[in-house]
Amino acid sequence: MLYKEKLAFLKRTTKSFETFQKASKNIPMGVNSNIRYIPPYPLYVDRALSSRLWDADGNEYLDYQLGFGVLMTGHNHPKLVEAVKARLDKGGIAYGAEPIDSHEVAEELTKRFKLDMVRFQCSGTAATSWAVRIARAYTGKEKVIKFEGHYHGTNDYLFVSYYPPLAPAKPMRIPHCLGMPEGAWKETLVARFNDLNSVEEILQKDSDDIACIILEPVAMNMGVIPPEKGFLEGLRKLSDEYGVLLIFDEVKTGAKLAYGGATEYFNIIPDIVTVGKAIGGGFPISAVIGRRDVLELVGPGKVVHAGTFNANHICITAAKVVLKEILTPEVYGSARSLSKRLAEGYAQILDDAGIEARVTNVGVNGHIYPGVSEVKDYRGYLQQDSEIWWSWAYAMMNRGIIFEVLSADDQWTISVQHTERDVERTLETFMEVVKS
Repeated sequence: MLYKEKLAFLKRTTKSFETFQKASKNIPMGVNSNIRYIPPYPLYVDRALSSRLWDADGNEYLDYQLGFGVLMTGHNHPKLVEAVKARLDKGGIAYGAEPIDSHEVAEELTKRFKLDMVRFQCSGTAATSWAVRIARAYTGKEKVIKFEGHYHGTNDYLFVSYYPPLAPAKPMRIPHCLGMPEGAWKETLVARFNDLNSVEEILQKDSDDIACIILEPVAMNMGVIPPEKGFLEGLRKLSDEYGVLLIFDEVKTGAKLAYGGATEYFNIIPDIVTVGKAIGGGFPISAVIGRRDVLELVGPGKVVHAGTFNANHICITAAKVVLKEILTPEVYGSARSLSKRLAEGYAQILDDAGIEARVTNVGVNGHIYPGVSEVKDYRGYLQQDSEIWWSWAYAMMNRGIIFEVLSADDQWTISVQHTERDVERTLETFMEVVKS
């Protein structure tokens, strides 16, 4: 089936292939982010609107990828477009000075996450990197605990054990790519998600040197794996007991899981939260939100935090309208309901077809794991049948639906612009694909 669907993909995306040939001459892999490359060549997009996008060949897709999940607002939400255009009319791309309303976005974020202070950056990688820096400054310690398979951007501290080979018993500490100096990642220790014993074992051995624990509260770079009952509560308790800071990397969950992200959804308040482009409807903005006593370490002679485009006026405008006018408390219920309907529909179709699979759903996100019945950590995720997943992905694309992020390690996202009819059409198409 995979070969057949890839062949159909080639026939309907000839302009993407032509673009790939041109791009590859000057851009490695023809893309500017490795994950955008899908074999045999990337899908090049021309335009998008609402819950749809159109590729270089003019093919229309119902889109659940949504910019790798950053667009719970959907594509080109009219309120967002109007606000940004109005701000651009005031002139300037970068002021070199603080915009007059950055404090309004900071106030909104502290209210949502029940923390005290905020600093803005432009990417999730910048946010997590700086969060670790300030945790080290606050505790006077250097080591970091992260979790096997969790992604926190490409900074050298945290780009460790992202897709490691399986160890016989314990997670392996392995840099993810070439060019990472050992001096940067050797202080990063790796535990297993949903396994408090693996965390406490590290703390008992190295607590005098550990500055923080950082994790995705819902693991969303290996599908969608929720924390088991008591796991986040256990991390909060261990952090307090051993004197380390707890960091929730909510780049994936922050503006989507609930009004107050995973912090609200699971009723656990960490010491630091990082959020990303979802708070700005896809515009390049991120934030570190934290306790006052932690973030007050920022300043001359203490912790340096700088960036020419940090809190630029365009991205601040985007975040203000997204947080105050689009992703308001009342939209989460209906979006979650659509995601739940999608998950239940997928599960029923697969069950009726006698296909073993695990379908997970948390908030507006979900993932189908073919070939497995249970997934609770990275090791479970690796057991899924990725060839079947890719067969479905190409088959759905060939029928006009990008049903998840185009990678077997990510998820679908429901936006505020998706409709019940979108979900019904998706399930009807998936049933056709599974039967074929």
